[in-house]
Amino acid sequence: MTEERLDIVEGVISLPYRWSTGAVAARFLEGLREKKILATRCLECRRVLVPARPFCPRCFVDTGEWLELPDRGKLRTYTVVNYSYEGQLLPPPHIIGIIELEGADVGLVHFVGGVDLSDFDKVAEQLPADVTVRAVWRKERAGRITDIEHFTPA
Repeated sequence: MTEERLDIVEGVISLPYRWSTGAVAARFLEGLREKKILATRCLECRRVLVPARPFCPRCFVDTGEWLELPDRGKLRTYTVVNYSYEGQLLPPPHIIGIIELEGADVGLVHFVGGVDLSDFDKVAEQLPADVTVRAVWRKERAGRITDIEHFTPA
């Protein structure tokens, strides 16, 4: 008789879902379809939030002002993804970065492209600290965050 291992659980989990974006996220996504990056501003602390949010996570007050931001900003940090995982939008290797768009007070997480990934040791040379990046828009847009294909060094 073989002993059952308790440190391994095998199985398949499938979790299909649908959710309502809400009015604020819907407007943000519609803006992307039109090649516009929309943000909201907190009426109390005046922080500009992108993606647009219905309330400020710092002050817990409703945001009440909409702004259109430029599709460029500073790459604040990044990581090179060189392994595969379930649900990955891009095959490895690829870069995920935090972009602080001009006029925003928070970072937007997105893909970074236009960088040679054949030598990981040289990636930092191509992406110096606070390098300016700009959005590369898809020709066909559908109102999704992936309407911005990636950000690339400007």
